[in-house]
Amino acid sequence: MQSGSDSFSIGNKKLTPQLVLHIFSFIPFPDVARASQVSKSWRSLIDADPKLWTSLLKTSGMHWGSDSEQAFLRAHQRLPHPHKSLFQSRYLTHIRWSSSASPTHRSFPAHGSSVVTCLILSRGRVISAADDHSIHVYDPLAGELRLALQGHEGGVWALAATGNILVSGSTDRTVRIWDLVTGRCTHVFGGHTSTVRCLAIVQPEWVEMEDGRREKWPKRALIVTGSRDHTLRVWTLPKPHEAGYSCFDEGDPDDADDNPYHRLFLEGHDHAVRALAARGRTLISGSYDCTVRVWDLVTGDCKWVLVGHTQKVYSVVLDIPRQQACSGSMDGTVRIWDLKTGRCAHTLTGHTSLVGLLGLSPRTLVSAAADSTLRVWDPETGVLLHTLAEHTGPITCFQHDELKALSGSDGTLKLWDLRDGSVTRDLLTGIVGVWQVAFEGRWCVAASNELRAGKEQTVLHVWDFAEEGETWVGEPPGGVYDVSDVEGSGDEEDD
Repeated sequence: MQSGSDSFSIGNKKLTPQLVLHIFSFIPFPDVARASQVSKSWRSLIDADPKLWTSLLKTSGMHWGSDSEQAFLRAHQRLPHPHKSLFQSRYLTHIRWSSSASPTHRSFPAHGSSVVTCLILSRGRVISAADDHSIHVYDPLAGELRLALQGHEGGVWALAATGNILVSGSTDRTVRIWDLVTGRCTHVFGGHTSTVRCLAIVQPEWVEMEDGRREKWPKRALIVTGSRDHTLRVWTLPKPHEAGYSCFDEGDPDDADDNPYHRLFLEGHDHAVRALAARGRTLISGSYDCTVRVWDLVTGDCKWVLVGHTQKVYSVVLDIPRQQACSGSMDGTVRIWDLKTGRCAHTLTGHTSLVGLLGLSPRTLVSAAADSTLRVWDPETGVLLHTLAEHTGPITCFQHDELKALSGSDGTLKLWDLRDGSVTRDLLTGIVGVWQVAFEGRWCVAASNELRAGKEQTVLHVWDFAEEGETWVGEPPGGVYDVSDVEGSGDEEDD
């Protein structure tokens, strides 16, 4: 194979770059990778063509849709070839996670013997919180505690991170904001009168308006919190250079009126707010009053009260591309709601007890229940695709993407292939319990309780699925997305 400045030769045949790229779009990635090694011209041509890499994503079954590709490209627009990087990231993830080779595994003690309530990966950090009031930041490579964030006076039940900022919510009724470089608590927000049970960070994004215009909402990043006091609150996320604030310096720590960062107080639920999700200007909340509410984050108006569940709502996810919301309940059902009409589009049945956890990816909705099963659904139609039924106890934690799911229960952590619903491997077995799991790219982290030297010990596990010397987009560990929205551990309660 030879190349010139504006044509490429195979044998004695001269081909234009456009024709070469068209041919490459029909051949497997390993052959494209070999072709890119022919010369610098071949490599430059192949690396720079977004249509080729999009075609390879589609032919290999790794094009997710629902704005997921655009989200990656926006996050990595400064890379020289972001479309190639997107393909490489998903291809390596799929190949390494589905390989029979064992990943590198390390483990280290954490939080004494306390239950880990929250666990996230963010910018090369493992961040965990527990019911012992503590938040810890670990180096996953060395297994060393880098920061111990002290200040909460109750168990921590909600975490979210963006960049070097961490937000936490606790049974002490406060919301705290932390600098992840220094470990300093920069802001303490009061106002809730009971446990802060769930929270999310909402980043500005372009929103399609009803009249066809596109506007960016919110105008700057927000924090949304939900509480056992039946209410939600919306706060402006402080920027690093902005003034600190503590509700304890203002007289009444339960009063948010004098807080310059407080924006909205949302009332309407008749019982504890157990779960929330937010994006753009849309917020949904699920409550023990058996309803799901849809709010406008800009005005604070309640747009819909979604009625249909007969018992407490424990989990919600928001599906903006389809204009849907999904909820899981103690009544054993999952409901898919139409956000344009406020009506229930589908009621998903099959679980026989509490649906405590829901996860949504561009093409799949996964529910996890106390009946020891996970179920995989098509969010468009509500059709059941797979039932994952190898566990023997309530599902305590899970995460999934389009190809795989990880779930913890009955002293095991299982890795599933979502294409056929089969178990790929057990990452953990024979332990007391698995409380949290999170993965991104090549990395996976889980929190468990184990018997060590005759005593129960909380342990963090880290797996690296890359081969030696490989470099993936999103390194260091933590992956490509800075914002994580983590609630508690499903069926575990703070009371």
